[in-house]
Amino acid sequence: MSLYHPALLLTGALLTALNLLGLSLQLGWRKNASRRPHHLLFFAVCAGVVICLALAFAAGQRWWALLPALALLLLMPRTRPGRAGHWRLALACALTYGLGAWWAW
Repeated sequence: MSLYHPALLLTGALLTALNLLGLSLQLGWRKNASRRPHHLLFFAVCAGVVICLALAFAAGQRWWALLPALALLLLMPRTRPGRAGHWRLALACALTYGLGAWWAW
């Protein structure tokens, strides 16, 4: 098992936490909560995907499989939180990352 395998798993776990926190904010379960942890997780996921790309490239694996997930993540700030486009893009990011991680494994 190469070094990028744990990085893929950790980034997937961070992305899952990000989506669950975003869902709780979207549904109003955390009305008085700050959005700062959600934004920090978003930046951690973006950094994790970039690190996974670099590690997969260094290991000679299919690093390009993660590029669509990174592209969708970078489009996320263009959507408005609380709108349907935001959660749809978040779901597309999660699915694209899952497929890309599976392909790059």
